[in-house]
Amino acid sequence: MVKHNLPDARILGIETSCDETAAAVVENGRLLISNVVASQIDLHARYGGVFPEVASRQHIKTIYAVVQEALEKANLKPVNLDAIAVTRGPGLAGSLVVGINMAKGMALASGLPLIGINHLESHIYSAWLVPAGGELPREPRFPLLALLVSGGHSELILMSDHLNYQRLGGTLDDAAGEAFDKVARLLGLPYPGGPSIQEAAKNGDPQRFNFPRARPDNKWDFSFSGLKTAVLREVRKYQEEGHELPVADMAASFQAAVVETLFEKSMQAAETYHVKEIIVAGGVSANQALRQAFINQKHYTVHIPEVNLCTDNASMVAAAGYFRHVMGHHDNIDFDAMPNWPLS
Repeated sequence: MVKHNLPDARILGIETSCDETAAAVVENGRLLISNVVASQIDLHARYGGVFPEVASRQHIKTIYAVVQEALEKANLKPVNLDAIAVTRGPGLAGSLVVGINMAKGMALASGLPLIGINHLESHIYSAWLVPAGGELPREPRFPLLALLVSGGHSELILMSDHLNYQRLGGTLDDAAGEAFDKVARLLGLPYPGGPSIQEAAKNGDPQRFNFPRARPDNKWDFSFSGLKTAVLREVRKYQEEGHELPVADMAASFQAAVVETLFEKSMQAAETYHVKEIIVAGGVSANQALRQAFINQKHYTVHIPEVNLCTDNASMVAAAGYFRHVMGHHDNIDFDAMPNWPLS
């Protein structure tokens, strides 16, 4: 067992906020005992994005098997658990309900405490996770700055302690991940846009196009709609002139603009608020250019989850659930999904 000042506990996490059906068991908020994810990417690729009704129906088909597999891989039964944590929001309402109802049913049958988890909070706690059996690295130190970058969110969060959050700023329009998806579509690249643009950018010139870096009035806010529009204008110009799109250069230049904006704001906020360390989390944190930007700087220790833990998964739900569980933050069995629930 992990030795620390908090009590030992094994948490089952369940995640169905969007298009991933996931379940995991985590011990003491850190040790990853099992982690199962059933992806729906292939189902939604034909639509160029997530189709909500298709997502919720697929969750219904797979949720029981995914949870069972997570328990079997952990060699545990519900009686061996200490609590059940489930994503409550934000997310797609129809998808959230599937995971919540599964968690409620298990809690009623087992008598285990039930914990509703904010999806953004769980992404932050992915930085605490390590595989069971390996060397246990030091935990992130407070106060810290968390950069959350995903398909629906781009936010800077200041944390003074566990579960203590101050939102400094966020996206005013398109989130970073959403901008990746939309620009990929403009460039004729497949869904999901993040990996497609990253791959195309490998052979591109990031300085060929001087795409804009928006600077909102609140310097901790983000705006990527103008960047997306700038790409659209360049695409239309090439199309009107009958020229072939320089996809690699456009992808590289777009990616550079996003990475520069996310990195520079994070570093400025870290310095302003005198944090000790930085966490970068969320689906976009899998982007290699963004990861490298933070790894290359020498001013702060930066915690970035393994790539497979950046996208939606249930181990991060279980990790966040552990800290809520040991601090007595449990929910009644009748709580509802909250698709637009803020992080607080």
